[in-house]
Amino acid sequence: MISPPDTNSNRVEDLTFEQALDQLDQLVRRMESGELGLDESIAAYRRGAELARFCQGRLADAEQQIQKLDEDVLSNFSPDEMPGPAT
Repeated sequence: MISPPDTNSNRVEDLTFEQALDQLDQLVRRMESGELGLDESIAAYRRGAELARFCQGRLADAEQQIQKLDEDVLSNFSPDEMPGPAT
C-alpha cells in the first residue's frame, strides 16, 4: 500500500515559501502519477489547496513590499540630485 501524503508533519505557517512550493510540487506529481487512492487523493488535494493559498499570500505580500519600496525610491528621486559626468 502507498503511504498517504505527508499532510501533518509541517504546519503550512511554519514553512518558507520555497518549502511550501516544493511540497505542492511533490503533491501534484503524486496525484498526477495515479498512485494515490481516493482518500489519499482527497487529503493531498486538501493539503495542496492549503499550500497554494499560502504561496499566493506570500507572493501578494512580496508584491506589496516591492511596490512600497518602489514608491519610496521613486518619490525620493530627483533628477537634479544625480551626479553629472565625471570630468
